[in-house]
Amino acid sequence: MDDGALGFDVLATSLRADARDLELFLEVLAAKLIDALPGRVGVEHEGGLISRKRVKRVAVDLGEHRYELARAPGGLAGRHSHQVRGITLKTEQLPIEDWITALSRHLAEQARDSEQGRVALQRLING
Repeated sequence: MDDGALGFDVLATSLRADARDLELFLEVLAAKLIDALPGRVGVEHEGGLISRKRVKRVAVDLGEHRYELARAPGGLAGRHSHQVRGITLKTEQLPIEDWITALSRHLAEQARDSEQGRVALQRLING
């Protein structure tokens, strides 16, 4: 097994383990992604003044691909978009398990292609 495949498997397993508690998952994921991919992650919060502030949505921009995960009735909703020159060509809704797999695979591919990608993948895996 090459390093990219190993990195994908380890990252996907790590994210799935975090996803067992969906109430905390979005908070933990947002913190990990911001640390690992500075400037490529957007986080939207809700609440705050009276209630506890919490992450509502996380968006990760990886070149022409955007991965979003948001709170939804009954859990979390994942989405993947493919954009070219600012025009969205395709958007698909993904169950959380598929969203984790797609994001992990994309990050592992970037890790194979660049040093910056490798560093980001290591940060995500090591927390």
